[in-house]
Amino acid sequence: MGNGARASATTRRRLFLGVPSVVLTAVLAVVLAVPTGREAAWRMWCEATRDWCLGVPVDSRGEPAEDGELLLLTPVQAATWGNYYALGDSYSSGDGARDYHPGTAVQGGCWRSANAYPELVADSYDFAGRLSFLACSGQRGHAMLDAVDEVGSQLAWDAPHTSLVTIGIGGNDLGFSTVLKTCMVRVPLLDSGACTAQEEDIRKRMEKFETTFEELIGEVRRRAPDARVLVVGYPRLFPEEPTGAYYTLTASSQRWLNETIREFNEQLAEAVAAHDTGIASSDRVGSVEFVDVYHALDGHEIGTEDPWVNGVLLRDLATGVAVDRSTFHPDADGHRAVGALVVEQIETGPGRPLYATFDVVAGATVETLAVEAG
Repeated sequence: MGNGARASATTRRRLFLGVPSVVLTAVLAVVLAVPTGREAAWRMWCEATRDWCLGVPVDSRGEPAEDGELLLLTPVQAATWGNYYALGDSYSSGDGARDYHPGTAVQGGCWRSANAYPELVADSYDFAGRLSFLACSGQRGHAMLDAVDEVGSQLAWDAPHTSLVTIGIGGNDLGFSTVLKTCMVRVPLLDSGACTAQEEDIRKRMEKFETTFEELIGEVRRRAPDARVLVVGYPRLFPEEPTGAYYTLTASSQRWLNETIREFNEQLAEAVAAHDTGIASSDRVGSVEFVDVYHALDGHEIGTEDPWVNGVLLRDLATGVAVDRSTFHPDADGHRAVGALVVEQIETGPGRPLYATFDVVAGATVETLAVEAG
């Protein structure tokens, strides 16, 4: 991946992949022989291959057009022509996956892991730019909005030459850590009603988060209008059919927690679909896509023989349960599973044509990408 910015020549070379050599040779011959016919030659190539190319704008339908301002991209091209920003909370920062970046594994730190899925995604492709890993443990969506453009904020950047943004957010807005602790610390210990009694409060928080999410995606899109924005959901933590209690969590409590995560993912997916429909219907560039990771840990949930999730840290029942930051967070194996699904989404795309602004992609030079990535 590019932890360092790639030359614009690398971006251009990537565009020729898969082009029939005979066609390319013929086009180059015309270009070299008749410089004034360069635009016409490139246009002939685009029409022949039905692929996009740097130098021939297209219209919103992907057809070569004299006054076109867009480029029709493959899903991978659309994700990799520029920089990559990774935003979100602890499920995106890799809290619980170990191998933390220097300076982040401290009290109140972001706990960014080299094993987190953004790092795995960045290593999976030859990005023209580089990864800006900003996800932070404990991050709330509303706090991101409150701190817009402040130093240290996840939204303190303006990077139009960004091709990919991943964001996983919302769990802390729902107070999920508090919910889990309430489910586990109760008297009597087998009274699962203390867990499900939180449902009304959670639904209110979910409803409130709808507005927060709309504003967040708007802020991200304003900063990177040509990017593919991938919203990463949350994985199911417990087996689909729990066979017994996990410490003080009864099987019914585990099922309820699974269902809560599923419902929140559905809310995110619906909001994402509405955003992307709006982009497509108004012939705008970029995309907003949902990455469904609900089943990422199938067979490796909490309480299984080989969990890909950190379990709970118990002290003693007299003083209660000490819930560490990384409790119920994916470990390195869990992040590999989530990362594989993000990569799958990058390669399959949103199921519709993807476009970027011609001048923006053409302007993604080494210097520009490096400056924007900080």
